[in-house]
Amino acid sequence: MTLPRAQDPPADAARDRAVDVRGLTRRFASVTAVDRMTLTVERGEIFGLLGSNGAGKTTLIKMLTTLLPPSEGEAFVAGVSILAAPAEVRRRIGYVPQMLSADGMLTGRENLLFSARLYAIAAGERRRRIADALQFMGLADAADRLVRTYSGGMIRRLELAQSMLHRPAVLFLDEPTIGLDPLARHAVWDRLRSLRQDFEMTVLLTTHDMEEAESLCDRLALLHAGRLAVSGRPAELRAAISPTATLDDVFAHHCGGTIAQGGRFADTRETRATAGRLG
Repeated sequence: MTLPRAQDPPADAARDRAVDVRGLTRRFASVTAVDRMTLTVERGEIFGLLGSNGAGKTTLIKMLTTLLPPSEGEAFVAGVSILAAPAEVRRRIGYVPQMLSADGMLTGRENLLFSARLYAIAAGERRRRIADALQFMGLADAADRLVRTYSGGMIRRLELAQSMLHRPAVLFLDEPTIGLDPLARHAVWDRLRSLRQDFEMTVLLTTHDMEEAESLCDRLALLHAGRLAVSGRPAELRAAISPTATLDDVFAHHCGGTIAQGGRFADTRETRATAGRLG
């Protein structure tokens, strides 16, 4: 596949944004998973990508994290082109996928030590960073237990701890609370708000959970069939429909139905696997 050429460096306004997506497209044979997507995420935002499975959320995240090359278009993450400098993008971001990224046969502390080495954190700094991350995520007391004994919420918090060790400018999360009970879900939300407040970290997450979108996100982008349907603050999106509208109403209006898990067999298998290991 011939990759598109990188565009000229972004203007100052684009450099100031956490994410600047310009006509990003990804095709798989005859299927267009993401279709000419254009959106921006400001620094310090918690920004949600909302849509049913198959809407293009995960494909967009994979392109922005340089795991998947675009077919067309360009994007800048933390001011860096995903086409011209993918290695530098990876140095500036954190990523927590749906699937398990912590090793159950290691302790929480050992998982963090492994991540610190991968991020090339200096040996003299690792101990402090790991201790700070464990304390921040409420895992200090469980640091030396095997991760296979952790609850689903504890695993998610450990994965967040792994992703923040190198102080990324932008943290990408794919369905961060799927399969968690309400208490664990709210605990993860609290930690994400704290990451934004304490570290000035931008968070971009995918979700199909309307409560999560409403409660956690500063702004939302609703995706449908690979395209951007609408974006804005949750209250603004609701008010544009009616004084009593919910986000379900917003989704139905712009995307022609109610939001639900669905999509391809692979989507369902991945969602169930994630819910099973965190449940």
